[in-house]
Amino acid sequence: MDDSVYVGNAGKDAALDRGWLLGHFKDVGDPRHCEAVEIKWGVHAHGDERLQWVKGEERTALLVLISGRFRVELPGRSVLLTQQGDYVVWGRGVDHSWFAEEESVVLTVRWPSVPGYAVPEQDQDQVRLQT
Repeated sequence: MDDSVYVGNAGKDAALDRGWLLGHFKDVGDPRHCEAVEIKWGVHAHGDERLQWVKGEERTALLVLISGRFRVELPGRSVLLTQQGDYVVWGRGVDHSWFAEEESVVLTVRWPSVPGYAVPEQDQDQVRLQT
């Protein structure tokens, strides 16, 4: 077995790490460890939302709708993704939040992969209680 190859399923693997498939947060030595980019397979129940806006964003992001209906909140603008393949890109310095208007699956790619943006566990539990 080659330790530089990983084969998986996005839906199954995402459930193990809050949706994240690749990034700085994976163990060093894991082929999914990367400081250049982060990739997330986000599966969101209807009503899921990011309770805290990301402020002081240092990354560029691409979010693609796979299924559902998903809203991305940006300063002074709300972007509603409704059709498979709809996407939004925002750059460094653009704060954001999001809301799943329906059960949704989204693919997020962010670069570079840097620590400091995770929502604390207790806030994630509040999201689950609200849905």
